[in-house]
Amino acid sequence: MISGVSSAALPHLRPASTSAPTSGLQPMVPDTTQAETDGFRIDVSQVKPLSGAKLISAADDPVLRDLMATNWLIAHDTSAPQSVVPDNAPENLYAQVKVDGKVVATLYKSGSSAMTNQAAGKIGKLKDPPGLSGPDLAQWRADQYAERLGGTVEKAPTAITQSQWTPRENRSTTYSREQLDAAFQAMLAEGQKATAQQQSAYLASRAQAGTSADFSA
Repeated sequence: MISGVSSAALPHLRPASTSAPTSGLQPMVPDTTQAETDGFRIDVSQVKPLSGAKLISAADDPVLRDLMATNWLIAHDTSAPQSVVPDNAPENLYAQVKVDGKVVATLYKSGSSAMTNQAAGKIGKLKDPPGLSGPDLAQWRADQYAERLGGTVEKAPTAITQSQWTPRENRSTTYSREQLDAAFQAMLAEGQKATAQQQSAYLASRAQAGTSADFSA
């Protein structure tokens, strides 16, 4: 944690990219009460079998197949870094904006920032200049925050110049038709191997218990 800055003090985050995030959260629906379900019964005589329904394999759905293959390739990408230092790690600190000796905003080398809700309310909407990134963006934002808040900018000992900054590599998740097809087959083989191992372990445990099972059905 950065000295003098707490999560309660800096709840407002501004990413290096100013695109607005979207939320996948949906409102919770309360469960049906026990009293409502106790009186619910299914009339078996009214149940009718589905007509024309058939099982569909993932292999028959091109979109689903490619999505599964893409996720498999990403999960098995051995060239991906094992650990990535987050933007807001102490070693990535670029500068702090202070008003009356109190930290109201913190800037990081990537250009991302965090600030108090009060500071965010005073700053309002701030459109970043096109093409700015990294330390240059952090410096521009720090100057803007200080000007609008009537504060001062204090560079951190860990601050670096734009030429010293190494942007994170944007890894491509676009794969060729051959890669996707090979990945899907490898995924199927991996699943079949896991199933066979589970069945072998089950049979072995049943054999030790003096029973047998038939998986040929």
